[in-house]
Amino acid sequence: MNQVVVITGVGKRLGFQLAQTLLQEGYDVVGTYRTEYTMLSELRGLGAELHQVDLYQQDQVDSLIAILSNRYPTIRAIIHNASDWIPDPKSKENAQTSAAEVMQKMMAIHVAVPYQINLALQDQLRENGHADVIHIGDYVAEKGSKKHIAYAASKAAMNNLTLSFASLLAPEVKVNSISPALLKFNPEDGEAYKQKALAKALLPREAGFEEIIEGVKMLLNSRFMTGRNLQFDGGRHLK
Repeated sequence: MNQVVVITGVGKRLGFQLAQTLLQEGYDVVGTYRTEYTMLSELRGLGAELHQVDLYQQDQVDSLIAILSNRYPTIRAIIHNASDWIPDPKSKENAQTSAAEVMQKMMAIHVAVPYQINLALQDQLRENGHADVIHIGDYVAEKGSKKHIAYAASKAAMNNLTLSFASLLAPEVKVNSISPALLKFNPEDGEAYKQKALAKALLPREAGFEEIIEGVKMLLNSRFMTGRNLQFDGGRHLK
């Protein structure tokens, strides 16, 4: 197929499963990760080109952009999946970090990094003729959050990037967002937390990574959707 898809944050969970699926379907996946996990060898075995990048370090972001700019004359898609979920300061989960640091980190990884990459690689996207940028957002951007205010605000800003870049990069490049709610519980999540989370939706179950992967594939195949936000929230907005 020889179509390069750049995916940030392929080390685990959705990013890993998405990279694995697209590799198996013939795409040339270029992925970033922050922490080395054993299972990344599986992606390498399927042909992925992986770069260890701390997206909080501007020099490493600059180096990644330089590599992508110099190595790939055309890019089929960029999927911004890298994320971090830092609670606001003075909570039980985060008593030490300052408010300024939390907001700076959330805006960096969810807004500044996608912004820089999209701008820097716009020519490679346009050169492909039919290309996509997909921002993986979060349902919380619509509702807000009492304990993750900075996170929710940064995801809302990411959704706004979708609108601006859709206008800037049309007609050669489509730009859309996907905003999931509950995807998959972590192994350490307790039963009480699980039940509380499930009760927030009309469809009280985990969406699973495959749901979002199918959304990504639909956007890649579409020829007529841009500047939109696909919401996979189980009907939370109606509860």
